Amino acid sequence: MAQATLRAHVSSWGYACFLTVNATSIWGGVFPFLPLEFQTVEVTLTFFLAQALAFGGAFVASMLGAYYFPHGARRMLVSLSALLVFGGSACLIAAMYAQAAALALVAMGGVLLGIGCAGMFMLWQRYFASLPAEQGNLRLILGTAIAPFVYFALYLVPIALTAFLVPLVFVPLCGLCVALSVREMQVDQPMFEDVPRQHPRVYRQAVADYWRSALCVGSLAFASGVIRGIALLHEEIGAVVNSASMLGSLVSAAALLVLWRRMSFRFGLTPVFRVAYPLIVTGFLLLPYLGPVYLNLFAGLTYSAFSLVQMLMMMQCAQVSRDRGINPVFIYGFFGGVAYIMQSVGFLMGWVSDFVSVDGREWLFFVAMASSYVLGLTLLAATGTLFKPVASKGTVVAEPIEFPALATGGDAQAGEAARKRRRNRPSASEDAGVIRDRTSKQCLLLQERFGLSVREAEVMELIARGNSMATIADRLVISENTVRTHAKHIYTKLNIHKRQELLDMLHDLEG
Repeated sequence: MAQATLRAHVSSWGYACFLTVNATSIWGGVFPFLPLEFQTVEVTLTFFLAQALAFGGAFVASMLGAYYFPHGARRMLVSLSALLVFGGSACLIAAMYAQAAALALVAMGGVLLGIGCAGMFMLWQRYFASLPAEQGNLRLILGTAIAPFVYFALYLVPIALTAFLVPLVFVPLCGLCVALSVREMQVDQPMFEDVPRQHPRVYRQAVADYWRSALCVGSLAFASGVIRGIALLHEEIGAVVNSASMLGSLVSAAALLVLWRRMSFRFGLTPVFRVAYPLIVTGFLLLPYLGPVYLNLFAGLTYSAFSLVQMLMMMQCAQVSRDRGINPVFIYGFFGGVAYIMQSVGFLMGWVSDFVSVDGREWLFFVAMASSYVLGLTLLAATGTLFKPVASKGTVVAEPIEFPALATGGDAQAGEAARKRRRNRPSASEDAGVIRDRTSKQCLLLQERFGLSVREAEVMELIARGNSMATIADRLVISENTVRTHAKHIYTKLNIHKRQELLDMLHDLEG
């Protein structure tokens, strides 16, 4: 079964094509397949300022639109997003030939690509979130792993042809794959039918629980933005940024797949940032003292880290949508708005640093000090040291991403390790999450035997203890419709139809 699920679906190939399109325009901070004589400072700065404003603004606008106009957010505007990306690429090509209007065309191209790529990200996020967690995460990881091979294959094509190949072939192919993929979406889920203003407390709580995770992603995006700003003025770095980002995607995706096949594990975005923090800060502090070779290596490391957290960000947002019944456009717009606005700020800081002199010292001292300061503040905020927790008492805060083991070998050891981790996890209610009595122990056994998610196990235990749907919704800070959907999934996985059958299953278990 594991081998069958590892086959690349059309959605994985489509997402790989989209990442390739993204990498050739806005992802790495350079135009890898456009003539070098075209890439002047004025052109690149104009493009990235326009693109950054449009890209980050599109995420914020999507978040607000999903909240205030949820019916409009349900539409899958595949054709419009693809046309915007195509139009942005066409403007860049036209700018190479119409020198008199080059800056205007470049600015227009940046706006169209920024909005179009943000729209495509939203489309893919909605699709992956609509699938069961294991299936959605697996297709996302496979697409991320395939993208570097497609991207590096473009280097085998002459640059003059590649500039036309991307908008004429890859953009339509990506749009076709999105259109084919969304046909299998189940749009009758609470996350798509939800009307946020009917229960704003659920959305406020989600933002309160996950703003630290979003800030961690934004901090690594800020670091990558600094490197992107430096790359704008230093060709020897710019040549590395795109390749490093794609190699980082390949390494992180491959590592996740290997680990996932061997064991069950769970981790969140905040722990990832805590691991990356000392490496990134040390790298910034060493910038003024080491040469250009080190600067290239550090640029590669920074973009590799950001490639990983961008993939994890999509998984985290999809899980939040499933568990809490929240519109996926809202939560992904929130994460993306924080991340890409901070990346734009980092880009501006990296670019202006070349013109800054601090007490006659090299400009890299300014980069090192300012970047370390921002990263340090983020660490304090993410760990709760800088601000007091804003989540309500007893509420799950930033539930980690779940990866139940794909492979059958070694499941006993993996299950035992997962069992120990679950016993100590935070809980959204006083009745779930810890082994206190027979009921909680039997619910844990059912969770492991039938592959229930952490949230489904919480709902199952609360149902078994006789709580009503309204009580469960209040404790978990989700809508009653979402609770009913979780209950439906639980009964389907257990092959039962009502609460009494659940009680009978729990009673028949040994332990």
